[in-house]
Amino acid sequence: RFTCFLFITLISFSLIYTHKVTESGDILLGGLFPIHQKGVNSTRCGPINKDRGIQRLEAMLFAIDKINQDPNLLGKIKLGAIILDTCSSDSYALNQSLEFIRASINTVESSAFECRDGSTPRPKYGSKHISGVVGGSYSEVSLQVANLLRLFKIPQVSYASTGTSLSDKTRYDFFARTVPPDTYQALALVDLVQSFNWSYVSLVTSEGQYGDSGMNAFAKEAKKRNICIAMNEKVPQNADSGYFSAILTNLKAKPNAKGVVLFLRAEDNRGLLEAAKAANQTNYFSFIASDGWGTQEKLVEGVEEEAEGTITVELQSREIEEFDYYIGNLSVETNRNPWFREYWEDTFACRLSKHPYNENADNNNTLPLCSPNLRIDKSMGYRQESKVQFVVDAVYAFAHALHNAWLDICSGTENYCPALKELDGQSFYKNYLLNVSFKDLAGSDMKFDRNGDGLGRYNIFNYQQMPNSSLYHYVLVGRWTDSGLELTRDELKFNEGVRELPTSICSQPCQLGEIKIVQQGDHCCWICSKCEPWAYVFNESHCEDCGEGRWPNKDKHSCYDLTLQYMKWDSLFAIIPIVIACLGLSLTLFVAFTFIKYSDTPIVKASGRELSFILLGGIMFCYLNTFLLLSKPTTIICALQRFGVGFGFCIIYGALLTKTNRISRIFDSARKSARRPSFISPKSQVIITMILVSIQVIGNGVWFVLEPPGIRKYFPDGKRSEVILKCRVRDS
Repeated sequence: RFTCFLFITLISFSLIYTHKVTESGDILLGGLFPIHQKGVNSTRCGPINKDRGIQRLEAMLFAIDKINQDPNLLGKIKLGAIILDTCSSDSYALNQSLEFIRASINTVESSAFECRDGSTPRPKYGSKHISGVVGGSYSEVSLQVANLLRLFKIPQVSYASTGTSLSDKTRYDFFARTVPPDTYQALALVDLVQSFNWSYVSLVTSEGQYGDSGMNAFAKEAKKRNICIAMNEKVPQNADSGYFSAILTNLKAKPNAKGVVLFLRAEDNRGLLEAAKAANQTNYFSFIASDGWGTQEKLVEGVEEEAEGTITVELQSREIEEFDYYIGNLSVETNRNPWFREYWEDTFACRLSKHPYNENADNNNTLPLCSPNLRIDKSMGYRQESKVQFVVDAVYAFAHALHNAWLDICSGTENYCPALKELDGQSFYKNYLLNVSFKDLAGSDMKFDRNGDGLGRYNIFNYQQMPNSSLYHYVLVGRWTDSGLELTRDELKFNEGVRELPTSICSQPCQLGEIKIVQQGDHCCWICSKCEPWAYVFNESHCEDCGEGRWPNKDKHSCYDLTLQYMKWDSLFAIIPIVIACLGLSLTLFVAFTFIKYSDTPIVKASGRELSFILLGGIMFCYLNTFLLLSKPTTIICALQRFGVGFGFCIIYGALLTKTNRISRIFDSARKSARRPSFISPKSQVIITMILVSIQVIGNGVWFVLEPPGIRKYFPDGKRSEVILKCRVRDS
């Protein structure tokens, strides 16, 4: 009983008189639009939202008119509406939404609810049953409203709420939207950051569902692509100028993060720009903004210089030409909008003689009276708001879903049948609303995905100063779809019209041959350190030794084998010894030939013919050893060098020693006696010489066993940039 009483009491308290648009019809749709900005402090509503509020409201009325005029849609059933102002506030919007519940269940009887079992209130449907709600605009508004409407199984289609959590059908099972979730927008923003080669950016978000979901999606995707967030600032609701100034101060604490990504509501974007202007920080940062900024002209009025160069993302939409004609024919006398007078006064900076609905009007009569000839057109700065198409699509989605349900339920009649009102909201949402597919008034395909979300398509704009003018405008510079980013770089202009791409990195890229020493806690900031001359860059944080005999390539990412240095035959240092050796060989051969020719002469015999030939052979071997010493070292060459150097001289010295010993013993023996000394025959002399030489040969053999011949690579002075091929012998 208490629950029933409490719920009915809550409804009763919500029945406060508020302005609203009421369009009669057989089937009613609810509408929620931010006609006014959020109020400051205790003020319920702030200034009027000319584009996001009035244009979107009129877009819904325009769509209802078009549907009612179309004989192929809903037959003779007339579509109506109840449209309310959310004042850009989730709590206020929730209170306003109770009007839809009341309209759906109110009857001519005294109570809007009945408590059949004494505890649970049940609605009693009335003649003004709301079949669905179009809205809200902000994600936090849609979240609150969706939680209420689902209790009464009233489907809801938003035209602008992009919060990621709204895709969760376990919580928001009656919610759909004609726009994509922020996950797509976050991907587009990360693609933009990456296309600029930025790796270190700051992020500023609005408090609430829109900013939080955008921040989380952006941070998650940025981390995957090694993009660091230098500073993450959150703007609370109703933030004052001092708070925005503090945010700018915090952003400047990271001077290398010139790129700042904004996931802010419109009023927060403007607050940040105004703070930048007050602090004289024009052109200090390069902004990339979400669709909370989009292409709004009102947002940048008076802060154009601070906004110049900003890259903005806006949902890809097309203008509906018929809507421009429709709104151009509206005037103070020809409209159905209780806020139109306030809009008219604000747009044309004038005052009407009477303005009973304008709570924020200028009552001191300082403004001129409005001319009766005023009209809304492009000459006075009118520009179709970017979400108009999505508002119209939301209304048409309901119309097509109702049309299909009408064909199934009310077959055989062209008029409205009571059974359509009794259609279960859950069945209507799942079986009809989510399955609509049509070509909208702008010529685009409209359908929902399995989560009730719209297609992810965005336009990329650049806020620039017009050539030879003091005026500024948004220039289309690219598009984004789920297949990737298309950006026309030649069209981009940044701060002060500069086309050069700004940088936003914590540390400059390391030079060739350098590695990153990452600072603790921030992988985008590092110190560059050179690798050793003989090392290459194995990865961005590690050097690897090329190994002996190898050297890093010019790019320092791989190694190559060093050219082995050894004595070349065409070297001057080789040619001179070769010439001398050849000359010596020639002379030795000449002497040997002479000895052979005159071998039987007394003088040759007296000189010791056999030992002389052995001596000449040793001399010749020494000259031939020159060619071994100049040859490219190999195991065989090195063995021959080690053997030849000692062997040649051993023959020479052995022959000389034997010959000298023979002569000495002959003369010494002649003084003492006439007896002939022993071992002075030629044969004995040759054997003695061979014995002496064999000692050298045995010594070489032992040396070969103890230290086998081979080659080695020698690096002079430890530089390792040169490698000399040498025979493997101990230097000491």
